[in-house]
Amino acid sequence: MPQRTPSANLIGVLISGRGSNLLAILDRIAAGDLNAGVALVISNEPSAAGLAAARARGVPTLVIDHRKSATREEHDQEMARALEAAGVRLICLAGYMRLLSGWFVDRFKGRILNIHPALLPSFPGTAAQRQALAAGVKVSGCTVHFVDEQVDSGPIILQEAVPVMDDDTPETLEARILEAEHRVYSRAIALFFSGGLRIEGRRVLGAAPPG
Repeated sequence: MPQRTPSANLIGVLISGRGSNLLAILDRIAAGDLNAGVALVISNEPSAAGLAAARARGVPTLVIDHRKSATREEHDQEMARALEAAGVRLICLAGYMRLLSGWFVDRFKGRILNIHPALLPSFPGTAAQRQALAAGVKVSGCTVHFVDEQVDSGPIILQEAVPVMDDDTPETLEARILEAEHRVYSRAIALFFSGGLRIEGRRVLGAAPPG
């Protein structure tokens, strides 16, 4: 069934792959735990598995292949037109594997969230779990943050810690962190729509730690 909401809390989700965080958001909405609706899912990859999963739930989807645009900004402008036409208030990156242009970030400033599988500012970029194991940390986790023009560097909204076990591999650590991601992302979205978040410098105020 389509993910509908009586409120104006409409989300646009950007994906490049399986979209597990997208599905977790849709699950929270369907369960009544998140007062929001996914108005549009956009993927830059035509074969992204998350597209079929979204369609199966009645969510509108759109493929905007970045390879068909001459520049990053041109591609992002096409996405912006679609998101604005869908009436979204918030844009959530859920495994979106492209750096957004400065033009796009500026247009939706303070309205783009991302989730990263590490406790930022440690281990930004790709292969965060492998980075964490190589560094020998005892605690890793995930971070929901506002998006700026740099990689995984925007103001932090919420974090959840995940212990690193002696026998962990990048794959086992990834799986446990993903469970935490599914919990904390929807909570950050709810905080955004509550209107209680405010950014002061590098800090996001009004976000209590997960209970």
